[in-house]
Amino acid sequence: MWDPTTYLRYGDERSRPFHDLVARIPAERPRTVVDLGCGPGQLTATLAERWPTSRVVGLDSSPEMIDRAAALDTPVDFAVADVRDWRPAGDEDVVVTNAVLQWIPGHRDLLRRWVAELPAGAWLAMQVPGNSDAPSHRALREVAGRPAWSAELAPLLRADPVDDPVDYAALLTAAGCAVDAWETTYVHLLPAPSAADHPVLAWMEGTALRPVRAALDAAGWSAFRAELGVRLAAAYPVRQGQVYFPFRRVFVVAHTGDPVEEIL
Repeated sequence: MWDPTTYLRYGDERSRPFHDLVARIPAERPRTVVDLGCGPGQLTATLAERWPTSRVVGLDSSPEMIDRAAALDTPVDFAVADVRDWRPAGDEDVVVTNAVLQWIPGHRDLLRRWVAELPAGAWLAMQVPGNSDAPSHRALREVAGRPAWSAELAPLLRADPVDDPVDYAALLTAAGCAVDAWETTYVHLLPAPSAADHPVLAWMEGTALRPVRAALDAAGWSAFRAELGVRLAAAYPVRQGQVYFPFRRVFVVAHTGDPVEEIL
Protein backbone atom coordinates (compact mmCIF):
# COMPACT_ATOMS: atom_id res chain seq x y z
CA MET A 1 0.00 0.00 0.00
CA TRP A 2 1.27 3.44 -0.92
CA ASP A 3 0.92 6.22 1.64
CA PRO A 4 0.55 9.57 -0.17
CA THR A 5 1.39 11.56 2.96
CA THR A 6 4.66 9.67 3.51
CA TYR A 7 5.54 9.93 -0.16
CA LEU A 8 5.01 13.69 -0.16
CA ARG A 9 7.32 14.38 2.81
CA TYR A 10 9.96 15.59 0.37
CA GLY A 11 7.65 16.81 -2.36
CA ASP A 12 9.90 19.60 -3.62
CA GLU A 13 12.91 17.31 -3.97
CA ARG A 14 10.90 14.54 -5.61
CA SER A 15 9.22 16.91 -8.06
CA ARG A 16 12.36 18.47 -9.51
CA PRO A 17 13.31 15.50 -11.75
CA PHE A 18 9.75 15.46 -13.13
CA HIS A 19 9.97 19.11 -14.14
CA ASP A 20 13.44 18.62 -15.63
CA LEU A 21 12.13 15.68 -17.65
CA VAL A 22 9.01 17.42 -18.97
CA ALA A 23 11.03 20.51 -19.91
CA ARG A 24 12.77 18.41 -22.58
CA ILE A 25 9.51 17.42 -24.32
CA PRO A 26 8.99 19.88 -27.21
CA ALA A 27 5.43 18.82 -28.07
CA GLU A 28 3.22 21.84 -28.76
CA ARG A 29 -0.41 20.69 -28.98
CA PRO A 30 -0.59 16.99 -28.15
CA ARG A 31 -4.01 15.38 -28.43
CA THR A 32 -3.68 13.22 -25.30
CA VAL A 33 -1.03 13.29 -22.57
CA VAL A 34 -0.73 10.25 -20.29
CA ASP A 35 1.11 10.08 -16.97
CA LEU A 36 1.81 6.42 -16.16
CA GLY A 37 2.28 6.04 -12.42
CA CYS A 38 0.89 9.45 -11.54
CA GLY A 39 0.99 9.02 -7.76
CA PRO A 40 -0.94 11.67 -5.81
CA GLY A 41 -1.47 13.74 -8.94
CA GLN A 42 0.10 17.11 -8.16
CA LEU A 43 2.73 16.73 -10.87
CA THR A 44 0.21 15.39 -13.37
CA ALA A 45 -1.84 18.54 -12.83
CA THR A 46 1.10 20.59 -14.12
CA LEU A 47 0.83 18.70 -17.42
CA ALA A 48 -2.69 20.09 -17.83
CA GLU A 49 -1.27 23.57 -17.23
CA ARG A 50 1.52 23.00 -19.76
CA TRP A 51 -0.88 21.68 -22.42
CA PRO A 52 -4.29 23.25 -21.60
CA THR A 53 -5.97 22.14 -24.85
CA SER A 54 -4.96 18.49 -24.41
CA ARG A 55 -6.75 15.65 -22.70
CA VAL A 56 -4.55 14.65 -19.75
CA VAL A 57 -4.84 11.23 -18.11
CA GLY A 58 -3.20 10.06 -14.88
CA LEU A 59 -2.99 6.34 -14.10
CA ASP A 60 -1.68 4.61 -10.98
CA SER A 61 -2.05 1.15 -9.49
CA SER A 62 -2.58 2.53 -5.97
CA PRO A 63 -6.20 3.35 -5.07
CA GLU A 64 -4.88 5.51 -2.22
CA MET A 65 -2.86 7.62 -4.63
CA ILE A 66 -5.77 7.97 -7.07
CA ASP A 67 -8.11 8.97 -4.25
CA ARG A 68 -5.71 11.77 -3.34
CA ALA A 69 -5.30 12.79 -6.99
CA ALA A 70 -9.05 12.81 -7.68
CA ALA A 71 -9.54 15.39 -4.93
CA LEU A 72 -7.37 17.93 -6.77
CA ASP A 73 -8.91 20.86 -8.61
CA THR A 74 -7.63 19.89 -12.05
CA PRO A 75 -9.16 18.73 -15.36
CA VAL A 76 -6.99 15.59 -15.38
CA ASP A 77 -8.80 12.25 -15.75
CA PHE A 78 -7.42 9.99 -12.98
CA ALA A 79 -7.98 6.23 -12.81
CA VAL A 80 -6.61 3.12 -11.14
CA ALA A 81 -4.63 1.02 -13.61
CA ASP A 82 -1.50 -1.11 -13.75
CA VAL A 83 1.03 0.43 -16.13
CA ARG A 84 2.06 -3.07 -17.21
CA ASP A 85 -1.37 -3.52 -18.76
CA TRP A 86 -1.62 -0.10 -20.40
CA ARG A 87 -1.70 0.08 -24.19
CA PRO A 88 -1.93 3.22 -26.34
CA ALA A 89 -5.33 3.89 -27.90
CA GLY A 90 -3.84 5.80 -30.85
CA ASP A 91 -3.98 9.48 -29.93
CA GLU A 92 -1.39 9.62 -27.12
CA ASP A 93 1.14 12.13 -28.39
CA VAL A 94 2.94 12.44 -25.03
CA VAL A 95 3.51 9.67 -22.48
CA VAL A 96 5.33 10.40 -19.23
CA THR A 97 6.45 7.86 -16.66
CA ASN A 98 8.31 9.29 -13.69
CA ALA A 99 10.04 7.15 -11.03
CA VAL A 100 7.89 4.11 -11.84
CA LEU A 101 9.73 1.66 -14.08
CA GLN A 102 12.32 0.74 -11.44
CA TRP A 103 9.53 -1.22 -9.74
CA ILE A 104 8.81 -3.32 -12.83
CA PRO A 105 11.07 -6.24 -13.80
CA GLY A 106 11.08 -6.55 -17.56
CA HIS A 107 10.22 -2.89 -18.13
CA ARG A 108 12.57 -2.82 -21.13
CA ASP A 109 10.03 -4.96 -22.99
CA LEU A 110 7.32 -2.49 -21.98
CA LEU A 111 9.32 0.37 -23.49
CA ARG A 112 9.70 -1.52 -26.77
CA ARG A 113 5.99 -2.26 -26.89
CA TRP A 114 4.95 1.26 -26.06
CA VAL A 115 7.05 2.91 -28.75
CA ALA A 116 5.87 0.33 -31.28
CA GLU A 117 2.22 1.08 -30.46
CA LEU A 118 2.39 4.86 -30.00
CA PRO A 119 1.49 7.04 -32.99
CA ALA A 120 4.29 8.29 -35.20
CA GLY A 121 5.66 11.54 -33.87
CA ALA A 122 4.77 10.78 -30.24
CA TRP A 123 7.02 11.49 -27.25
CA LEU A 124 7.82 8.96 -24.54
CA ALA A 125 9.57 10.52 -21.53
CA MET A 126 10.84 8.45 -18.62
CA GLN A 127 12.82 9.06 -15.43
CA VAL A 128 14.05 6.43 -12.99
CA PRO A 129 16.23 6.63 -9.90
CA GLY A 130 19.74 5.42 -10.67
CA ASN A 131 20.92 5.16 -7.08
CA SER A 132 20.91 1.39 -6.53
CA ASP A 133 24.65 1.51 -5.73
CA ALA A 134 24.32 4.47 -3.33
CA PRO A 135 25.17 3.96 0.37
CA SER A 136 21.46 4.13 1.22
CA HIS A 137 20.56 1.18 -0.98
CA ARG A 138 23.66 -0.82 -0.20
CA ALA A 139 22.74 -0.49 3.49
CA LEU A 140 19.17 -1.54 2.70
CA ARG A 141 20.33 -4.71 0.94
CA GLU A 142 22.87 -5.51 3.67
CA VAL A 143 20.29 -5.28 6.45
CA ALA A 144 17.76 -7.22 4.37
CA GLY A 145 20.39 -9.94 3.93
CA ARG A 146 20.65 -10.55 7.68
CA PRO A 147 19.36 -14.00 8.75
CA ALA A 148 16.40 -12.47 10.57
CA TRP A 149 14.99 -11.02 7.35
CA SER A 150 16.65 -12.57 4.30
CA ALA A 151 13.99 -15.19 3.61
CA GLU A 152 11.22 -12.59 3.44
CA LEU A 153 13.09 -9.69 1.89
CA ALA A 154 15.73 -11.08 -0.49
CA PRO A 155 13.23 -11.69 -3.32
CA LEU A 156 11.93 -8.10 -3.04
CA LEU A 157 15.17 -6.16 -3.51
CA ARG A 158 17.00 -6.13 -6.84
CA ALA A 159 20.57 -4.83 -7.02
CA ASP A 160 20.26 -3.34 -10.53
CA PRO A 161 16.63 -2.49 -11.27
CA VAL A 162 17.40 0.06 -14.03
CA ASP A 163 19.86 0.60 -16.88
CA ASP A 164 22.30 3.41 -17.59
CA PRO A 165 21.30 6.18 -20.03
CA VAL A 166 23.44 4.62 -22.78
CA ASP A 167 21.59 1.31 -22.50
CA TYR A 168 18.17 2.95 -22.69
CA ALA A 169 19.31 5.11 -25.60
CA ALA A 170 20.52 2.04 -27.48
CA LEU A 171 17.30 0.14 -26.77
CA LEU A 172 15.01 2.92 -27.97
CA THR A 173 17.18 3.86 -30.95
CA ALA A 174 17.03 0.23 -32.07
CA ALA A 175 13.24 0.50 -31.72
CA GLY A 176 13.20 3.35 -34.26
CA CYS A 177 13.21 6.42 -32.01
CA ALA A 178 15.26 9.57 -31.88
CA VAL A 179 16.57 9.67 -28.32
CA ASP A 180 17.72 12.25 -25.79
CA ALA A 181 19.22 10.50 -22.74
CA TRP A 182 21.12 11.87 -19.77
CA GLU A 183 21.71 11.53 -16.05
CA THR A 184 21.79 14.03 -13.19
CA THR A 185 22.94 13.71 -9.60
CA TYR A 186 20.95 16.01 -7.32
CA VAL A 187 22.41 16.85 -3.93
CA HIS A 188 19.41 17.17 -1.66
CA LEU A 189 19.98 19.13 1.54
CA LEU A 190 17.66 17.45 4.02
CA PRO A 191 16.99 19.14 7.38
CA ALA A 192 17.94 16.91 10.31
CA PRO A 193 16.18 18.02 13.52
CA SER A 194 17.75 16.36 16.54
CA ALA A 195 14.52 14.82 17.79
CA ALA A 196 13.44 13.40 14.42
CA ASP A 197 14.31 10.26 12.47
CA HIS A 198 17.34 10.42 10.21
CA PRO A 199 16.11 12.21 7.07
CA VAL A 200 17.36 9.57 4.62
CA LEU A 201 15.40 6.95 6.56
CA ALA A 202 12.33 9.19 6.35
CA TRP A 203 12.94 9.64 2.60
CA MET A 204 13.24 5.89 2.00
CA GLU A 205 10.05 5.15 3.91
CA GLY A 206 8.17 6.90 1.10
CA THR A 207 9.61 4.69 -1.63
CA ALA A 208 12.33 2.02 -1.30
CA LEU A 209 11.19 0.78 2.11
CA ARG A 210 7.55 0.38 1.12
CA PRO A 211 7.82 -3.32 0.12
CA VAL A 212 9.93 -4.04 3.20
CA ARG A 213 7.30 -2.54 5.49
CA ALA A 214 4.58 -4.54 3.76
CA ALA A 215 6.47 -7.82 4.17
CA LEU A 216 7.28 -7.55 7.90
CA ASP A 217 5.13 -7.65 11.00
CA ALA A 218 5.21 -4.73 13.41
CA ALA A 219 8.05 -6.10 15.54
CA GLY A 220 10.15 -7.08 12.54
CA TRP A 221 9.64 -3.71 10.91
CA SER A 222 10.62 -1.86 14.08
CA ALA A 223 13.84 -3.86 14.43
CA PHE A 224 14.68 -3.56 10.74
CA ARG A 225 14.04 0.16 10.72
CA ALA A 226 16.22 0.70 13.80
CA GLU A 227 19.19 -1.19 12.35
CA LEU A 228 18.92 0.53 8.98
CA GLY A 229 18.69 3.91 10.71
CA VAL A 230 22.02 3.32 12.47
CA ARG A 231 23.72 2.50 9.16
CA LEU A 232 22.21 5.49 7.39
CA ALA A 233 23.33 7.82 10.16
CA ALA A 234 26.90 6.58 9.67
CA ALA A 235 26.73 6.85 5.88
CA TYR A 236 25.09 10.29 5.84
CA PRO A 237 26.35 12.29 8.83
CA VAL A 238 24.54 15.42 9.94
CA ARG A 239 26.50 18.58 9.14
CA GLN A 240 25.32 22.12 9.79
CA GLY A 241 21.98 20.71 10.90
CA GLN A 242 21.32 18.91 7.63
CA VAL A 243 22.24 15.82 5.63
CA TYR A 244 23.77 16.02 2.16
CA PHE A 245 21.99 13.33 0.16
CA PRO A 246 23.27 12.74 -3.40
CA PHE A 247 20.64 11.14 -5.61
CA ARG A 248 21.34 10.02 -9.19
CA ARG A 249 18.52 10.03 -11.74
CA VAL A 250 18.36 8.62 -15.28
CA PHE A 251 16.31 10.43 -17.95
CA VAL A 252 15.22 9.48 -21.46
CA VAL A 253 13.02 11.31 -23.97
CA ALA A 254 12.26 9.26 -27.09
CA HIS A 255 10.53 10.51 -30.25
CA THR A 256 8.79 7.90 -32.38
CA GLY A 257 9.10 7.91 -36.17
CA ASP A 258 8.24 11.15 -37.96
CA PRO A 259 4.96 10.66 -39.88
CA VAL A 260 6.19 12.87 -42.74
CA GLU A 261 9.29 10.75 -43.21
CA GLU A 262 7.18 7.58 -43.17
CA ILE A 263 4.86 8.93 -45.85
CA LEU A 264 7.80 9.90 -48.04
